[in-house]
Amino acid sequence: MKIFIDSADIEEIKQVYDWGIADGVTTNPSLLKKAVDEKKSDDTDLKSYIGEILRASKGTPVSLEVTSKKAKNMVLEGVMLYRNFKSYSKNICIKIPVSPATKEDSKVHFEGIKAIKELSDRKLNVNATLVFTPEQALLAAKAGAKYVSIFVGRMDDYIRQKNGLKASREEYFPAEGIAKEDRMLEDDGVVSGIDLVSQCVEIIKKHGLKAEVLAASIRNKRQVREAALAGAHIATIPFSVLKDIIKHEKTSEGIKKFYEDTPEEYKKLLQ
Repeated sequence: MKIFIDSADIEEIKQVYDWGIADGVTTNPSLLKKAVDEKKSDDTDLKSYIGEILRASKGTPVSLEVTSKKAKNMVLEGVMLYRNFKSYSKNICIKIPVSPATKEDSKVHFEGIKAIKELSDRKLNVNATLVFTPEQALLAAKAGAKYVSIFVGRMDDYIRQKNGLKASREEYFPAEGIAKEDRMLEDDGVVSGIDLVSQCVEIIKKHGLKAEVLAASIRNKRQVREAALAGAHIATIPFSVLKDIIKHEKTSEGIKKFYEDTPEEYKKLLQ
């Protein structure tokens, strides 16, 4: 499973690439603006800051998001993002919502799919984002999306809320789901965010589609493991979770004993 860092913090991004485990970057406009605002003393503008991220990513995929709802405008924005930043990296991925519809504007459901299709036909890489059903993943993959982003943590929150439970970013949500009063909590046959990843992987594999399933909205290291076991091609992971993955108290205990027990004669062989 490939690992993308989900961040707009340039220092976090550089750190993860320095560790040698990063395969790409995902970000969004609000995270980018926040990161630039925090660097006001450096007189950094948004365009140059995105350029820094692209240079730090060493040619791996970086997702940049559009902001429009209509397919025509999303395509124009996607093309402009590529043109503005292709000098930094050719591996720019245009992030398109699988459906830009809201309750207030329900007539644009397929505008995202249309934009994905047109951008893919133009040979631009597309990351279909905000995917919450296997059917959405299927449509995005058929339209030509390179990546299909499944929102694991947010799906867990939604299943809790839909069934009258309090949402909690900190509380672990089991991959196999939660039973309440002899029934499984679910959303149209999906019992957890990881279950959603698994179903999307199965559909894309079974039908020979080329899209890669990207597990997003990861909350903890257990979900990273479960996303890998579910067959996710990629997990995009916050810096705080990435730091936590490497830790285990028995590893720390063992390394301490290893250094204490190493004979001086052996140490001299290393000099």
